[in-house]
Amino acid sequence: MKSEQLAFVFPGQGSQSVGMLGGFSNHSVVMSCMGAASEALGQDLVALIESGSAEQLGLTVNTQPVMLAAGVAFFEAYRQAGGTMPSLAAGHSLGEYAALTAAGVFDLPDAVRTVRFRAEQMQAAVPVGTGTMAAIIGLEAEQVRGICESRSRPDAVVEAVNFNAPDQTVIAGHTPAVEGACEALKAAGAKRAMLLTVSAPFHASLLAPAAKALADRLSGMALRAPAFGIVHNVDVQVRPDPNAIKEALALQAMRPVRWVETIAYLKAYGITTLVECGPGKVLSGLVRRISPELTVLNINDQASLEAALEATK
Repeated sequence: MKSEQLAFVFPGQGSQSVGMLGGFSNHSVVMSCMGAASEALGQDLVALIESGSAEQLGLTVNTQPVMLAAGVAFFEAYRQAGGTMPSLAAGHSLGEYAALTAAGVFDLPDAVRTVRFRAEQMQAAVPVGTGTMAAIIGLEAEQVRGICESRSRPDAVVEAVNFNAPDQTVIAGHTPAVEGACEALKAAGAKRAMLLTVSAPFHASLLAPAAKALADRLSGMALRAPAFGIVHNVDVQVRPDPNAIKEALALQAMRPVRWVETIAYLKAYGITTLVECGPGKVLSGLVRRISPELTVLNINDQASLEAALEATK
């Protein structure tokens, strides 16, 4: 397969599960990457994944480094097996850090430390219980955005923050405002409006303090230019300059994830095959709803790795 036809996508928070490394438990490359991430944090991430509780794994400060390390480890397994390199990659929210690490912008130890800091700052920006998120199913994105904008107030913020599929948009903000918007969206025709089990309103403007903290931290880091293009969540653009990448990552904490547009960008570029690299298959499902004509592969265990290597050679 030509590199120009291939893109990788990396999942974010919500795709984690206890035992999610089981299909790679004897893979030396995967275990080496997970060991390096564990050493960087002073925490045994493999033990957390294999024997921790779902509640422990679901804590934002654990989920973010665990998902990043796993995504990068699976990519390294593919790369070291001689897999065709992609011309583009993207990640959903946290997954953008995995994409950038796969492209060589971050070293893995720096990356896991940065996303743990990101998780801490996102949580610190809005006290637990103050903010929440909800998934809206069966209503067009612009209608969701418009209803949220009409209801949002400085002391009752509610915003559309994840544009995941044509009929799936996630909203976030102050808990009472999100709950009220859910009722309004159902009255407007949404099939479902489900509150999510999250500890903060990720990607809402309420996370401006986290964006500022990330900008300060990233400013002191030496990032490299990516080996392949990364399509950023905030503006659906490829940024080859490390300083521009820092800006995009800081803003990402408080700006929407524009996933539908990201897949459209990849398709317009000429991508025909996407590989979801990381635990679960959440992004695969979204891609099939956005652009069903694209071929979607996964790398989340040894069998799927071998299948991806064969399909992309």
